Amino acid sequence: MMTFEDIVQRLGEPLKSCVLYERPVERKNQYKVTLLGLGDVGGTLLIGLRLLGRGIISEIGIYDLSEEKLNRWEMELNQIVDPNDGSLPVVKRIDQKALFTGDMFIFTASRFVPEVGSDVKDVRMAQFESNKEIIEIYAKQADACGYKGIFAVVSDPVDLLCAAVQKAAPNLAKDQIRGYGLGVMYGRAKYYAAHEKMHFERGRAFGPHGKALVIANDIIDYDEMASQTLTNLTIEANLKVREAGFKPYIAPALSSGAISILHTLTGEWHYSAVALEDYYLGIRNRYVDGKTEVECIPDHPLLVKRIRSAIEELRSIWR
Repeated sequence: MMTFEDIVQRLGEPLKSCVLYERPVERKNQYKVTLLGLGDVGGTLLIGLRLLGRGIISEIGIYDLSEEKLNRWEMELNQIVDPNDGSLPVVKRIDQKALFTGDMFIFTASRFVPEVGSDVKDVRMAQFESNKEIIEIYAKQADACGYKGIFAVVSDPVDLLCAAVQKAAPNLAKDQIRGYGLGVMYGRAKYYAAHEKMHFERGRAFGPHGKALVIANDIIDYDEMASQTLTNLTIEANLKVREAGFKPYIAPALSSGAISILHTLTGEWHYSAVALEDYYLGIRNRYVDGKTEVECIPDHPLLVKRIRSAIEELRSIWR
């Protein structure tokens, strides 16, 4: 298995990539996905998949413990139509036994989300223990049925929950498990760079999407002060939405969720957490014909030090 050192390239080399994992997979024209959890994030993500998944997804199976939510989302989503094109993905109710019959299973369930106005500072860590208990149930189900598709984790904290899935489902290949939380952090960094008129031409995001997040203002012309400023602004963006009186779930559900998931299925570059050694690191990558390819990191001492620190924090929490 590749290590972090394997994806760090010599400073001054042009950007390149390397293959982390490779295993045979069936290539398809369209994919069937299943989604667990129809809360704020799950519902918004579902809208994104229905609207953006034309030609990529044929069917979205939805499951939730609430019959009312299942009825509502099945009816309303299938009433979103384009009168000039009938090829939007079909949304179907499924039962729990059918969750692992598709090409990708999307976990968006969450037992605990701090209320707006609460004094919880690190929301994602407050969710870890409760969400870990839930995801282990479905990880064991996937393991028992010999699931061959992608197990996509969208609930917080994605990197730690990916590790929990791997431990609970040892028969799943590590590259089957992917965490979708970093896309919105890249989006927030880009937003604040434009807002503050800061350079972000080749900006990147790394690591977990909590306080250990690493934003680089430019992967080649790295500026430590600018990158730290953007990192702080990006981390605090979550709190800014809460201060305005709202739960910050729209951008995460679409940037980290729907858009990144669709890019995974089509083999395009995107942000997600992938396995390196005993942890899952958020990084720009793509999944093409069974190959997980990651963008290498220029060996800038300050940038590499920041990413190593994020990795050590992930490991310390998990252990």
